[in-house]
Amino acid sequence: MSRAAILALAAALASGPAAAGGQAAASSWGWDLPKYIPPPRVPADNPMSEDKFQLGRRLFFDKRLSGNGIISCASCHLQERAFTDGRVVGVGSTGDKTPRNAPSIVNSGWRATLTWANPALVTLERQMENPLYGDAPIEMGVNDANKAEIVARFRADADYRRWFAEAFPEKSAEPISFETIIAAISAFERGVISFDSRYDRYLQGEIKFTEQEQRGHDLYFGEKAECHHCHGSVDLDDQFQHAKTRDPETPFHNTGLYDIDGKGAYPPPNRGLFDITGDPDDMGKFRAPSLRNIAVTGPYMHDGSVATLEEVIDIYSRGGRKIETGPHAGDGAMSPLKSGLIVKIDLSAQEKADLLAFLKTLTDETLLASPRFYDPWKTQAAEK
Repeated sequence: MSRAAILALAAALASGPAAAGGQAAASSWGWDLPKYIPPPRVPADNPMSEDKFQLGRRLFFDKRLSGNGIISCASCHLQERAFTDGRVVGVGSTGDKTPRNAPSIVNSGWRATLTWANPALVTLERQMENPLYGDAPIEMGVNDANKAEIVARFRADADYRRWFAEAFPEKSAEPISFETIIAAISAFERGVISFDSRYDRYLQGEIKFTEQEQRGHDLYFGEKAECHHCHGSVDLDDQFQHAKTRDPETPFHNTGLYDIDGKGAYPPPNRGLFDITGDPDDMGKFRAPSLRNIAVTGPYMHDGSVATLEEVIDIYSRGGRKIETGPHAGDGAMSPLKSGLIVKIDLSAQEKADLLAFLKTLTDETLLASPRFYDPWKTQAAEK
């Protein structure tokens, strides 16, 4: 989506009808957003508030939330990496490795679906149950045997008793429960926003790109590189929804990353939408992530199998990845299941460098260091 198209969209959004519940919640919270970014959809039963956001921030960084007290949500979502973790795949509280690369939580309030390939996970509240309660693999390690103990940890803390009461005054009988823990962390995640990159300042007319950045921008939004077909929304993805969205689109794509059998197969347990639907046509289909802050969120792809952004650009320039040897050997460019949007474009070395320069303008340095999103327990320890 070009700069002109984004600004035109902003004007249209300003006059459209609000989705039920979402706009009221957004208004009471007071979203601070550029004019081309509409407020996200907020569940009517979990409206935003500053007290809830701050409680969620404390919980997000608190290791007491895991069954064995070893990790927090933030262990896989580091602020300085735009809330990813720099690992190939995540590591849970008991050492189990997750099958997929930890996605960023940034701007997740605008996602029509959550995680890499599950069309059923459409709210942060529902998604959070997976890392909390999942047992294959174990992440946070919460289960029926330790749930009461974990809740008791927070009920025994006088500060938490006050914070929960302030965030959930309607729960006067007992404000501390897994229901309110999930609601608070979801509110924090919904409030982690990133719209202060060089790209945003360019959109707002505050700066001009360098010649190389502008060439990369034009490639990105042009019909040669065609990046914008899967990463063209104002959040640079294609599952963007907001408070006024009626019917969000939820496409998933096979990008030719694997073809291990000559028929388009991806290696288990990472076979994309196919693992949910069982439909052979869904093999290798994953959600296109937002490219905001992409320069600091490597390694890349759903399984973290691509180490650098330069390699990512090479793969798309080729029209798919070729793996020469090993159990995953195959030519993804030849996959019969690959999306028709992924074609060989043969970018020159200069064009690749230009595209990389543009992608680096998407990094929001404010996000990476903002005290608003910082670990409150480190802040508290430093002040003592």
